Amino acid sequence: MSDSTLQTATFAAGCFWGVEDAFRRIPGVIDAVSGYTGGRTENPTYREVCGHGTGHAEAVEVTFDPSRVSYEQLLAAFWNLHDPTQLNRQGPDVGDQYRSAIFTHSPEQMRAAVDSRDAEQAKLRRPIVTQILEAPAFWRAEEYHQRYFEKNGGGACHIPAGRQS
Repeated sequence: MSDSTLQTATFAAGCFWGVEDAFRRIPGVIDAVSGYTGGRTENPTYREVCGHGTGHAEAVEVTFDPSRVSYEQLLAAFWNLHDPTQLNRQGPDVGDQYRSAIFTHSPEQMRAAVDSRDAEQAKLRRPIVTQILEAPAFWRAEEYHQRYFEKNGGGACHIPAGRQS
């Protein structure tokens, strides 16, 4: 496998610690990095993002090998990681930085994301509030946020055992 065959996907699904950890566990995912995207400020800090002045979401940038895991499989994991019907929150984590969003890196990803959202919506009673947008700049979070569960143990943020419809 050469690096030229790798692709990027970016997802926001609440607190990035658990989202990063969950994507890292998927075979074919080469890397998952916690960071910030979708806002106005260049190179924001965690404190700035939590202050709600930047417009950024906590997000995870996933590098994957499409010969081992498809973008559609990553989308399926995304939908199962969080409740896409909660606006600007996931469980106890409240604020626009915890919003649900898919940031696409190509027209093909955009089509796949919209199709997967529509298929997911057909299964749910409540409306999905997930944003689907072209990927803007992604800003890597501070080092202490990277691989947080590996460094500190899991359970520090909300990843639902099962989503309710």
